[in-house]
Amino acid sequence: RLASARHCMVLTGAGISAESGIRTFRDTMEGLWKDFDPAALATQEGFDAAPALVTRWYDWRRLGCAQAQPNPGHIALAHIESALTGRGGAFDLFTQNVDGLHQRAGSRAVHEVHGSIARWRCTKTGREFDPGPEAFAEFPPPSPWGGLLRPGVVWFGEILPQEVLDRAEQVLDRCDVFLSIGTSSQVYPAAGFMELAAVRGAFVIEVNPMETPLTRTAEISLRGRAGEIMPRLAEAAF
Repeated sequence: RLASARHCMVLTGAGISAESGIRTFRDTMEGLWKDFDPAALATQEGFDAAPALVTRWYDWRRLGCAQAQPNPGHIALAHIESALTGRGGAFDLFTQNVDGLHQRAGSRAVHEVHGSIARWRCTKTGREFDPGPEAFAEFPPPSPWGGLLRPGVVWFGEILPQEVLDRAEQVLDRCDVFLSIGTSSQVYPAAGFMELAAVRGAFVIEVNPMETPLTRTAEISLRGRAGEIMPRLAEAAF
């Protein structure tokens, strides 16, 4: 199915990045952060109340993501994209992760559903800023344009990027193969992509170590880690 796909749509979740050593959102709440509610650090209200605390936590996470390396699962997806587009097919990768590992692995058509922790935004102008590899010198970090900098991730209560949702709707109408990789299938609206793809006639493949609420939707469920399964799938298909 993958070898003959005309348009492949992929959705990835925290599971694929966990194999690169990036902890899930709630798993990071340990050590210095164990006494904090993660939801309080991921809302506009939390930022307004304690901007220094919130930005210090996100900068810590940003540096951790920057140190992580793409794993074989990320690299296999970049290979699949190259193989499909090289023979005239299409490929779109939607990720719920904010770490940028897909891009660093070589994937090009990446759509970040929940934004990027490597990209920060001015609270005054909305202009975006990519900080360097060092930690910020002060918290909250000042913006070059007069406001403060906040992480370019989607916080609880915020609207997902409309251009990403629009692209997802377009691709769901066109894709004939849908891959769900390392996602719990519980966070909507992204979790709904799998169901919509199935309803619209795509061949749905799930890659996950465990059963999920949407396993029943998949034509095939491959049990295991993305870093083990995706290279084998890529090699078999191309």
